[in-house]
Amino acid sequence: MEPKHIKRFVVIGILLLLLPDITAAAEYRSIAAPKAVLYDAPSAQGKKLFLLGQGYPVEIIVNLGDWLKVRDNKGSLSWVEAKQLASKRTLLLTANTVELHEKADASSPLLSRIDKDVVVDLVETASPDADGKVWVKVHHRDGLTGYIPASSVWGL
Repeated sequence: MEPKHIKRFVVIGILLLLLPDITAAAEYRSIAAPKAVLYDAPSAQGKKLFLLGQGYPVEIIVNLGDWLKVRDNKGSLSWVEAKQLASKRTLLLTANTVELHEKADASSPLLSRIDKDVVVDLVETASPDADGKVWVKVHHRDGLTGYIPASSVWGL
């Protein structure tokens, strides 16, 4: 191999090492305050875009320390003060009605039906069932804990 090709491979290798890991899992957090203001820029002097309520999950896109660029379930990007977020994991139900089951199995006893846009606490992610369906164990604010299909939530 010619020296110029070796240099090219070395440069490409170094660049790949410096790039962020694109296979890393998405990082989600939830709104900690009763209401959090989201801005168009990483500054309190930025334009106020909207409010999100306590528990609402957001995906962290950029972390500048005191300010985080986040994505909501609609895909909108905005900035929020880092102190407004908690590390607690919550999920937003995206299906019109989600069935909460006793076990990670659609044939297990039904505990409740929960409406779209309700926020639930993530307890754990279960392994896929025999049909390949992934379930998540969640806790509803009314005290119920059970399993729902992962396909019916945002923030996982």
